[in-house]
Amino acid sequence: MQPLQQQNAGYDRAITVFSPDGRLFQVEYAREAVKRGTTSLGLKSKDGVVLIVDKRTVSRLVEAKSIEKIFQIDNHIGVATSGLVADARALVERARIESQINKITYNEPILVGGLAKKICDMKQMYTQNGGVRPFGSALIIGGVNGGDAKLFETDPSGALIEYKATAIGSGVQAAMDVFEERYEDDLSLEDAINLGLDALYEATEGKTTSQSVEIAVIEIDTQSYKKLSDDEVSKYVEALLERNAEKEEEESDDEEDVGENSDSEKEEEELDENDSEESSDE
Repeated sequence: MQPLQQQNAGYDRAITVFSPDGRLFQVEYAREAVKRGTTSLGLKSKDGVVLIVDKRTVSRLVEAKSIEKIFQIDNHIGVATSGLVADARALVERARIESQINKITYNEPILVGGLAKKICDMKQMYTQNGGVRPFGSALIIGGVNGGDAKLFETDPSGALIEYKATAIGSGVQAAMDVFEERYEDDLSLEDAINLGLDALYEATEGKTTSQSVEIAVIEIDTQSYKKLSDDEVSKYVEALLERNAEKEEEESDDEEDVGENSDSEKEEEELDENDSEESSDE
């Protein structure tokens, strides 16, 4: 019997070939490219949609403003990306074209769900044609339709899921743990931004700065996309760092109290042992 790796050898050389256990390895490799990307988040609130990305740079010589991870698609739709930036840029351009086609053809803004499906249809085409490869990028598509906030996550395979809050990239598990524990349906836009930053702080293991964070919101009232300025982002990040500094200080105080209690308990035990020894000597 051959080892599993030998049985699967060769099935990852073409996107159109399934392995014996029904897997498309090129799609799985594209998902790995997304997992290696920086963390991007999306949240729905009662007031709109929040998109937050970590655009951490590898060198202080890089101009942070030149790194784009959040894009405007239409007046009412924005996108956060993770994975291969060049692939994401191609998908963003296609999304903008689809949005304009819909506006010219039907004289109305495209639905957020409709746009997400069109992008996923394109992604799926690149998983069953020879001579091409899957897109190594995932998108979080957020926007508003009428009075409803919409948030979708797209996968390199072309799969599509609607979320209340979601994350993609390297810190997905840590961010989703925060959302599972603390997300509520009636969050305000302000609370959603703070919750998203808390999740990003956990996902980046505390390596969050005002230069590495980008935030965009799409409000239901105005139905318009807005990227927060550097000053606005700095205020939110400073508040985030203050919250976590206070939290760490409280945790250290609790640990000291526990240590003092354990020391006092040991002293009491030693005194009891000495008393028992003295009484036995008598």
